[in-house]
Amino acid sequence: MPRAELKDFLDTKIEAYNNPKFIESDPIQIPHSFSKKEDIEISGFLIATIAWGNRKSIINNGKKLIQLLDNSPHDFVMNHQETDLEKLLPFVHRTFNGDDCIQFIKSLQNIYKNHSGLEAVFANHAKNDSLQHAISKFKTIFFEIEHLKRTQKHVSDPMKNSAAKRINMFLRWMVRDDKAGVDFGIWKSISPSLLSCPLDVHSGNVARKLKLLKRKQNDAKALAELDKSLRKLDSKDPVKYDFALFGLGVFEGF
Repeated sequence: MPRAELKDFLDTKIEAYNNPKFIESDPIQIPHSFSKKEDIEISGFLIATIAWGNRKSIINNGKKLIQLLDNSPHDFVMNHQETDLEKLLPFVHRTFNGDDCIQFIKSLQNIYKNHSGLEAVFANHAKNDSLQHAISKFKTIFFEIEHLKRTQKHVSDPMKNSAAKRINMFLRWMVRDDKAGVDFGIWKSISPSLLSCPLDVHSGNVARKLKLLKRKQNDAKALAELDKSLRKLDSKDPVKYDFALFGLGVFEGF
């Protein structure tokens, strides 16, 4: 398919999926229940972390997790006592358990107390062509405090060839201002041009069928290849095509 024709096709699919109706069946609905910036970004980060598997299960468990944080994630992160963390122990979503959850709360507190918050960590380590280095640095900072080794697996590292699907999705939510009311666009210190597509089975398979991606594995090298293809279609907002690739794969079985 010629590039102009491909762009028209994908732009049509973006219009179909990048609208408020998308929120109803997507985990992004949970951070959409908040208005305070820190509540949006903390809830968004936690929900993105458990965003693998059945979407209904992700949403149900995400709601349970936010309830355990007294429906005030930022206040809980900043002001919890050690005894408050005990109620998180029963939480489980697939391999993410209560111990992991407690570690995340402690690491988030360190980031807000000592690193000026989530946005600052990513913005301070962004490079002029990508956020993948910033994601790797984020993981280092996230686990700079005493932590459980098992919890490290829940934060991906692109420098170890991970596509970091969930963190790239979280960054799309925070950075991209889509004017349609889906992505939040509350992180003004990072350019949407640096975002990468949350590469998973669905978006990867569709991208290969459309000749946007050749590499067979969904890893960091594939993500770099897909980034290059999508930035040729729109250098300022390449990750908008996530809506088209995901929608075609999940809703249309493309």
